[in-house]
Amino acid sequence: MCARRVSSKITSKNISREKIQRFQKKVFSFYEKNRRELPWRNTTESYKILLSELMLQQTQVNRVILYYEKWIDKWPTVKALASASLTEILHMWIGLGYNTRAINLHKAARKIVTDFGGDVLEAMNQYQEIPGVGRYTSQAVQIFSTNADLVTVDTNIRRIFIKEFNLSEKITDKELWILAEKCLPKGKSRCWHNALMDYGALHLTAHKTGIKPKTQQSRFEGSNRQIRANILRCLLKEKMSLSELEKIFVKEQKRLRPILDKMVTEKIIIKENNFYQLNE
Repeated sequence: MCARRVSSKITSKNISREKIQRFQKKVFSFYEKNRRELPWRNTTESYKILLSELMLQQTQVNRVILYYEKWIDKWPTVKALASASLTEILHMWIGLGYNTRAINLHKAARKIVTDFGGDVLEAMNQYQEIPGVGRYTSQAVQIFSTNADLVTVDTNIRRIFIKEFNLSEKITDKELWILAEKCLPKGKSRCWHNALMDYGALHLTAHKTGIKPKTQQSRFEGSNRQIRANILRCLLKEKMSLSELEKIFVKEQKRLRPILDKMVTEKIIIKENNFYQLNE
């Protein structure tokens, strides 16, 4: 039996224009019949799109919808968010997980207001300066707010390309982004990326394809992430000493001090007069 041939080298020679056109037609056809109605698809405001992108990182869409709408009601602009306290932000974020995202979002809002005059798109052009924002998020915000002829590649899109073009799972990010640019239908970037997202989320799922993401989320129960989240819940109520925290985290006492030290190093919390509190 012949082994399946896979390619880790993306060039115009081994993926024809005709094959790309068939792929585009397949994805758009699926999208026309199965598109999801999501609140962040009803806006082109870059702040709201940035918010949705950061919330959607490693969190299920259905959970994000509720938080997103409540968030927009409370902080409808990036300036409003920047003026909020970290305590308010974390209270609103509880339940979304990965609290560092909320902290970075708060820092990002303040950076965008102070250094970019509240211009989210200008900030995305210099995303290296914005906490919690990488190339994917920067491109996504520009795509969904301006329909710019840009591409972005997340876990869903990576899986689609690997499956549809019979590629090796070892393909590099650089090669994937080159392929993404080749597949982009000019003038339709917003619609194209929404279509890809739905095609991957609803049809070519990880379960169906067996294609694993490059990085996998570790178990939350009993993890340091869970302890960190619970520490934040405690400190949202009041500042606490190490001994007070040890009485709460009895089973995790050996892990508690290193976790607290790391949170101080990351400037999530501060320690003053032997008491830990949020770093406002």
